[in-house]
Amino acid sequence: MKLHITGNAGSGKTTLAKKLGHTLGIPVDSLDSVVWKEGWVATSKEERAIGEQQLINQNQWIIEGVSKTVRESADYVIFLDVPRHICIFRCFKRNVSYMFKSRPELPSNCPEIRMIPRLLKLIWMFPYLAKPIILKSLEHKKGIVLNKVTDLESLIASIKASVGKSGG
Repeated sequence: MKLHITGNAGSGKTTLAKKLGHTLGIPVDSLDSVVWKEGWVATSKEERAIGEQQLINQNQWIIEGVSKTVRESADYVIFLDVPRHICIFRCFKRNVSYMFKSRPELPSNCPEIRMIPRLLKLIWMFPYLAKPIILKSLEHKKGIVLNKVTDLESLIASIKASVGKSGG
């Protein structure tokens, strides 16, 4: 299975990916590790393309983040369509403990304090820039749009139940 989890910053991509990876026994990767180098330096388009290709060349995967390449390579896409105010709250809650150090899925020397203005702009503009493209791509792909926490909980419970029935 090749599963892409996408959505705005703070939508719950990493949390859902980790839960599904654990439940399904599938490796989980974050596009943050491909997009960023040490010190919040963005990778070049070429480096990003190589990194994405390495991730999608695995036999099975769960990759979280925003990427056309990953979305097109996935068997299934989950789009977390979470309101911006919730994304901002979640980012604040997540980033407080990483204000002066890197989150585990990021390269070293990427403290959140250096990204706050960019992060807020990204969250605010996501519904206008990325969301329409993602939704359009889902017209031709097996996918699901989730916009409530209860939807996520139901999805995870449903997957756990089906894994339990199949003995996996």
